Amino acid sequence: MATERLPMRKSREILRLKWAEGRRHRHIARALRVGVGTVSGVVRAAGAAGLDWARVDALSEAALEAALYGAARRALRTPLPEPAAMDLELKQPGVTLQLLHVEYRESHPDGYGYTQFCDHYRRWKRTQRVVMRQVHRAGEKLFTDFAGQRPQWLDPATGEGHAVELFVAVLGASNLTYAEALESQRVPHWIAAHTRAVEYCGGVPAMVVPDQLKAAVTGPCRYEPTIQRTFEEWAAHTGTVILPARPAHPRDKAKVEAGVLVAERWILARLRHQQFFSLAELNARIAELLEDLNARVMRRYGKSRRTLFEELERAALGALPAERFTYAEWTRVKVSIDYHVQVDHAYYSVPYRLVGEHLEARLAAATVELFQRGERVAAHARAGRRGQYRTDAAHMPSAHRQHHDWSPSRLIAWAAKVGPSTAALVEAILADRPHPEQGYRSCLGLMRLARGYGAERLEAAAARALAARARSYKHVESILKHGLDRLPARTTAAPSSTTPPAAAHAHLRGKDYYH
Repeated sequence: MATERLPMRKSREILRLKWAEGRRHRHIARALRVGVGTVSGVVRAAGAAGLDWARVDALSEAALEAALYGAARRALRTPLPEPAAMDLELKQPGVTLQLLHVEYRESHPDGYGYTQFCDHYRRWKRTQRVVMRQVHRAGEKLFTDFAGQRPQWLDPATGEGHAVELFVAVLGASNLTYAEALESQRVPHWIAAHTRAVEYCGGVPAMVVPDQLKAAVTGPCRYEPTIQRTFEEWAAHTGTVILPARPAHPRDKAKVEAGVLVAERWILARLRHQQFFSLAELNARIAELLEDLNARVMRRYGKSRRTLFEELERAALGALPAERFTYAEWTRVKVSIDYHVQVDHAYYSVPYRLVGEHLEARLAAATVELFQRGERVAAHARAGRRGQYRTDAAHMPSAHRQHHDWSPSRLIAWAAKVGPSTAALVEAILADRPHPEQGYRSCLGLMRLARGYGAERLEAAAARALAARARSYKHVESILKHGLDRLPARTTAAPSSTTPPAAAHAHLRGKDYYH
């Protein structure tokens, strides 16, 4: 029949256009320059063989020819091995393609040979491992990671070696590479390295693509990773976004994976016979080798990384921020009953209405800021020592604020406006306590009595309290409550021989006290 004389390439194309593209017979005939009857014959033969496009696509030309036009119709009677089932079997310990073929021929003695059997499986397997080729646009992505190899520097005093980390960043379009040695992979060093990387590039990419290491991601996830809070803040300040690569998917950041290999070969390998006695000295040498690396001509492009960067990416990068990012750490705190929170072993006030609430604290080198649901509720200069309190009077309840605002001199000045006896009593109360602040409440109580009874009565009560050597708010309150301040002052009679003088017994109040 006519279709038997067609090359298998055209027969396969007919079936693809018919089954995969859904084209009409007439359109297929016109596109391939064959007759409509030829198209119909191929489709009819494939249908009779029980084929579909997925199975046809997996067949070699020889197998397809046997399936469609085999002389003894052997291929039509022999079922094809199922590649997905074979793949599952191959995951079992000790199972090989040779063993599977032996088992297949036991069930189908006239089945496929070993070579076609293996080709059939391998063609299917290649379709299951499709890798999307990434197209990197200028200025779009900066890939960052740490190298597996760790350089070191020697302590000149002890000779002890200090292993450090090699940070590598690569721009996607030009392959411009940045590298430096860091003390560790901790968040402060990680973010500082990113700052210096974008400054080295002279601009900010649209996205930064790191691995999901702890310094970058606090909640690893394939779909919605949680970005480390300070790193996210750095991105917002710099004008970029963080797009972490998927866990265990190195192809997501293939640029920096290749960049790490290049840095290890052209930087670390060249340092193997050199010694450095400080981290700064090590980084100075790395900077020299980095310039040489970026100036080397790449065989694939015929240009250096630096040349490609100047031609493709420099103009596409965003502007650097006007000021460098100020590093700060975030932590969750709870407001104590005294409307203070503890941050790094010091205490900072917040509005008293927030007692019992959970807040976020941003701890920078010189400041501490407190946030509730993203809104800043307090800011303080950072305490200089452990256990120190930073209190804003505006955060206090009104009663606490009044107490906080008073000082001994201010209390005495107020008392002097009432009268000399009140001033003397306030001085006596403050002097009678081991610490002046212990007498503040008593003095503030006298102020309340002045508002309730008037300054004239308080002055008289203070004079009577002084005469009785009383030194408390409660004594003055009792005098006013019982109206003793309105009684005329009585002259004390000369002491008899049986009555000890008051000076000799200061603890005796005298009979006038009880009137």
